[in-house]
Amino acid sequence: MTAPDEIRERAQDEETDESPTAGDPSGETSRALQLHMAGEVSRRGARDLDSVDQRRLDTRGENSSVASRESRPETAVDGGAEGGGDGTGTTPAPVSRRRRRPLRTSLIVVIAIAVAAAAGAATTGVFGGDGSDVANASASTPPRTAKVQRTTLTRTETVDGNLGFGDASTVQAPAAAGPGAGTVTWVPTAGDIVKRGGAVYKVNEQKVPLLYGSVPFYRTMKDGTEGTDVATLEKNLAALGYDGFVVDDAYDASTAAAVREWQEDLGREKTGTVRPSDAVVASGARRIAEVKAVTGAPPSGPVVTWTGTERIVSVALDVQYEDIVAKGAKATVTLPDNTTVNAEVTDVGSPTTPQSGDSQGAAGGSAGQGGSSSKKATLPVELKVDDQKGLGRYQAAAVKISLKAQTRENVLAVPINALVAQRGGGYAVQAVESDGVHAKPVKVGMFADSMVEVSGPGITTGTVVGVPK
Repeated sequence: MTAPDEIRERAQDEETDESPTAGDPSGETSRALQLHMAGEVSRRGARDLDSVDQRRLDTRGENSSVASRESRPETAVDGGAEGGGDGTGTTPAPVSRRRRRPLRTSLIVVIAIAVAAAAGAATTGVFGGDGSDVANASASTPPRTAKVQRTTLTRTETVDGNLGFGDASTVQAPAAAGPGAGTVTWVPTAGDIVKRGGAVYKVNEQKVPLLYGSVPFYRTMKDGTEGTDVATLEKNLAALGYDGFVVDDAYDASTAAAVREWQEDLGREKTGTVRPSDAVVASGARRIAEVKAVTGAPPSGPVVTWTGTERIVSVALDVQYEDIVAKGAKATVTLPDNTTVNAEVTDVGSPTTPQSGDSQGAAGGSAGQGGSSSKKATLPVELKVDDQKGLGRYQAAAVKISLKAQTRENVLAVPINALVAQRGGGYAVQAVESDGVHAKPVKVGMFADSMVEVSGPGITTGTVVGVPK
């Protein structure tokens, strides 16, 4: 609605509301409000113009005077300057009874929004104040702190290794059991475990058993034979439950009697003598890795390959770490699923010598161009894991081995992140004291387990230091 239309509508309202006696100074009754456009000169009296202007202000502004008039009795009239009179005491036209919608609620909302915006600006520092001071104060304090502690640091070296059953060895059929000695009639399956007295393979349906020991049978043993192989035989016979003889290194009649009893249980001819082909000697129970012999063939050459029954960890250790491994040394093994088990070094081999070149390269190339190997010398190391269940279902896997390399006892240490590099070299720590934060130079020692050994003036147990992000 435009301004003239608005004035016209309100004029009609006034015409309806005004008293019949109200009018111009001449006493004539006013029936309509004459519309005056811009530039025209009103012929009405000054009082009428003032009255129209006042009503226009009342409608558009809805200020406090409207609320004041609405609170008065219906018989109340405007007077003086507020009523638009000329000051001569003439009674002005009555105020219209039509109530207009107040804007008090809108004004309150606008004022509240302005107050909230001002408060937010003050909080965020738009208008200055304490915000920057707080930020500066917090920036001067380390985000985290830690205390200097006295402890024992152990440096470890982590190397790659392999979990498995160790190197496989080959079981050869004895030369005496060559062609014409029979036929292989049974072989085990890969993964089978063979224990003392169990069959390694069968020849002519007769078992060739496993016996424990360190010296293989290399000759025919009979009454009157002496030696370590005799001792091995008698120890195994006793372990299998045969008796009536003295376990020593002498083969006598009582030993022969026990042997005949053993041969009968194996389904063999009871000769009382033992040939090299009658048994296979190994250090303990074995796990079949691969079967080489074929049933129906003569018992000659490789029969099976086997390993130990327990999983071990093998490492080709770089020779630079040779000084940190020895039999009995403790280590920690981390499996592919990040679980860990304890291990112990059981064997340390001799360093390998890297190849200077291969024969094919040397033969086919000129001097200096032979296929020299870039492999480094390594040290073979084996570790035993007592907690076999802790290894889970892993049969073979790549693992990480942590070996203890160095230990420093009773030293002062802080988190590595507490070190602050100084200009010109060296390190310092931020000592947090009652009078502020001070940079104190320190001498660093061994690094281990995210900690570092430190020493220097003013660095004692319990000193609080900053740990920057």
